[in-house]
Amino acid sequence: MTVYAYVDGPLGEMLLVGQLAEGGRAVLRSLSLPGQKGGVEVEDGWTHAPEAFAEAARQLGEYFAGRRDRFDLPYDLDGGTEFQRRVWRALEEIPYGTTVSYGDIARLVGSSGAGVRAVGTAIGRNPLLVVRPCHRVIGADGSLRGYAAGVERKQRLLGLEGGPAGSV
Repeated sequence: MTVYAYVDGPLGEMLLVGQLAEGGRAVLRSLSLPGQKGGVEVEDGWTHAPEAFAEAARQLGEYFAGRRDRFDLPYDLDGGTEFQRRVWRALEEIPYGTTVSYGDIARLVGSSGAGVRAVGTAIGRNPLLVVRPCHRVIGADGSLRGYAAGVERKQRLLGLEGGPAGSV
């Protein structure tokens, strides 16, 4: 059963979507921000179940309050292509408060040169904003590039983490 909830945060009202698992907890499939390019919208047949996302809401609150630097949530590893999943796994290894370039991620997943563009596309399709930290990927020149929910939000997330804010 697909369930969803809205969670308030400093970047706007986040939409969490997941599958209901044993114990009534949701396995997170998506976290979208308002106005996000390619963001998820609630569909007919989904069940509003904020209680299923209580742990996710708690951890997000701790993150935004500066008391959490890593998420420990069950989430769906399916979806996307094998290449996208490799890129998404690489995102999860970027330490809190640091940034890497798109080229760094391309090298890490074995795709250099023209592969940087493919890495950018895969990052842009990350369904778990904030939780899977694609905001920590910046241009090789230190500039903030592409964030599905807007570069201003990327800058806010990096500032929250105390990392380099880059240039907009």
